[in-house]
Amino acid sequence: MLVKVFANLRQICGGVTVEVQPDGDRVIDVLDKMVEMFPDLRDEIFTAEKELLPFVHVYVNGRNIIHLEDLQTKVCEEDQFALFPPVAGG
Repeated sequence: MLVKVFANLRQICGGVTVEVQPDGDRVIDVLDKMVEMFPDLRDEIFTAEKELLPFVHVYVNGRNIIHLEDLQTKVCEEDQFALFPPVAGG
């Protein structure tokens, strides 16, 4: 599965997109595999309780997972998966 990453996550992941082969078919499985591949990602996206940090957003096919089944949302290889960190600006 191809995952698009944005902002500072690009530095951690080494590019705009990451090829991920998750061990399951849920959003959490994709994120777990990404953390396995890039350990520094953990503190950027997860709380200690392994929930998404506030203002971290995951989109599957253009829909925010908070409007789907959150981290349990099912995904497949063809889905468009995007991961956004908190972004501040002004």
